[in-house]
Amino acid sequence: MNCVVTHVTRMLCCPTFEHDHNLRFPRQIGDYSIFHRIRGKPKQLSSFIICSASDEPSPSTVSSTAKIRSEVLSPFRSVRMFFYIAFIASGTLGGLIATTQLIGALSNSSRAAQVPEILKGLGIDIGAVSIFAFLYYRENNAKNAQLARLSREESLSNLKLRLDSNKIISVNSLRGFARLVILAGPSPFILESFKLSEPFTNSLLERGVLVVPFATDGGLPGFEFDEGEDMKEMTAKRKRLWQLVPVYASEWSKWLEEQKKLAKVSSESPVYLSLRLDGRVRGSGVGHPPWNAFVAQLPPVKGIWSGLLDGMDGRVL
Repeated sequence: MNCVVTHVTRMLCCPTFEHDHNLRFPRQIGDYSIFHRIRGKPKQLSSFIICSASDEPSPSTVSSTAKIRSEVLSPFRSVRMFFYIAFIASGTLGGLIATTQLIGALSNSSRAAQVPEILKGLGIDIGAVSIFAFLYYRENNAKNAQLARLSREESLSNLKLRLDSNKIISVNSLRGFARLVILAGPSPFILESFKLSEPFTNSLLERGVLVVPFATDGGLPGFEFDEGEDMKEMTAKRKRLWQLVPVYASEWSKWLEEQKKLAKVSSESPVYLSLRLDGRVRGSGVGHPPWNAFVAQLPPVKGIWSGLLDGMDGRVL
């Protein structure tokens, strides 16, 4: 797909992508100063916005950041795993010694009285090795699952978004400033989600919610806005809520497919993912996003609740 933004009054061709990794945003989503500072002077908004993405890939590398974050989140896991291995080695050595003693006792009738005691010690060794092997296996699986989740979050943070015709940013650039809601599905699904979100526009923006619509069918969902004078303010807010456009479609598709496989969801199913302020996935589901639930669960990003409830985004999936 090519990056296209179609307008009723004009058509703009996308310029060459410029990656800007030094963007800094003020923490003011509600009054939209984040967008005004990036864009400079406000530009005339059109009646239609078409969401699409480019197929051009970008280098993807697995960063060691995931391992560091894993150590921070579970600082004593390595210590536990070390002791599990030590106990397994100790139990194995004790079992080998007990086995040799058992063979000697069975071959010497004068030591037959020692057999029950040796068997008891051997059973303890076997039991200890089995228990600590199970604990190590469980801990290692938890470590691998956590690393896989953190790696997916790292991949998500590197995905690119078009802020306007001149700015390409990464998802990571909005960390701490916006709660992204990613929609992935055919064009009719995205258009229906767009309509369902209208009654909650003001509340969603107050909570720093921004929508990232991704059309999986390659279509170009056109969002229609009421350009009447009495709806001018609401239309501006609607466009800000839905202004982000994913670019590099192949990378977005790959990441979404991995998420669906892990959740055992059909690749054809339309889904949504809700991110926390720290960029981690807080919720997901099949079908349209529960806009009313987002309004009820998420605290505003400014005002008397700003900062106090920043961590109340929900548990991480």
